[in-house]
Amino acid sequence: MKLVLGRDDLAAAALSAAREAGSEPERVDIKPVHKASRGFVNESDADLCELAIVTVLQALAYGKPVLLLPVTTLGRHQHQTLVTLGGLSVADVEGHSVGVRAWSQTTGVWVRGFLTEQYGVDLRKAHWTTYEGHHVEGAEDPSWVTRAPRGTKLPADFLEGRVDFGIMGNELPSDDRIRTAVDSAHEVAEQWSEDQGFIPVNHVVGVSEAAAAEHSAAVLAAYDAMRSVLTANEEGGPVARHPVGFEGLRAAFTKAAAYALEQDVIPRAVDYDELVERSCAALGVPPARLGG
Repeated sequence: MKLVLGRDDLAAAALSAAREAGSEPERVDIKPVHKASRGFVNESDADLCELAIVTVLQALAYGKPVLLLPVTTLGRHQHQTLVTLGGLSVADVEGHSVGVRAWSQTTGVWVRGFLTEQYGVDLRKAHWTTYEGHHVEGAEDPSWVTRAPRGTKLPADFLEGRVDFGIMGNELPSDDRIRTAVDSAHEVAEQWSEDQGFIPVNHVVGVSEAAAAEHSAAVLAAYDAMRSVLTANEEGGPVARHPVGFEGLRAAFTKAAAYALEQDVIPRAVDYDELVERSCAALGVPPARLGG
């Protein structure tokens, strides 16, 4: 049983629990962890894998054998990831160029959702550039999005002025000229989460259908162990940073699915209960077993 998890504490807990449940788990260390997604989704080359929330939605929409184990491995605010170098602000996105690593990158989906809902931006009036394809085979960029020439990178294009805005999380370069396009972005982000009642989740845990059937006891044990780690480390506050359980993740998945459909990231509407039902059926448990 192969596991791909970016956090050492969650990986250690999941490995120990799966072993005690009678499995022979192995951690496959892939950094950054999102590079494991393509092989997991399209080729089932791992059994349990950390995935971006939008990758899970795309996998379901395109009929891939991917299920959800409702554990948040990365939850964070996102408004601060829309950055610029000049005197532009979020009000100037229309008519200007915006770069994002991939159209299906979860950070980009969240930010574009904020642009439409909070700031009234017509996404098709901005000039979008992507630098990578999708993790899920069959998914393509919308016709109104441009792919950058092979070999070019978003941080370099942004710093050298070839794009006016960049949506960047972990890949944000260090440069004193960079500032957030949203004024007081962190405060705005915190207020958004308080108003919505959830954090914009980035990464969760996916399980292959085959592993759910063959290693159900080990998968459930891994869930319990990771839930215990996250619950013990939860910082408190108005919303959970790392929600666990189907109900804990419902709001984030539902909002992300609506944004993804609006942005042509997924080809059809995805109902969260479809994902819950498929996951529970494969594992042979009722939703309540996984926080439903």
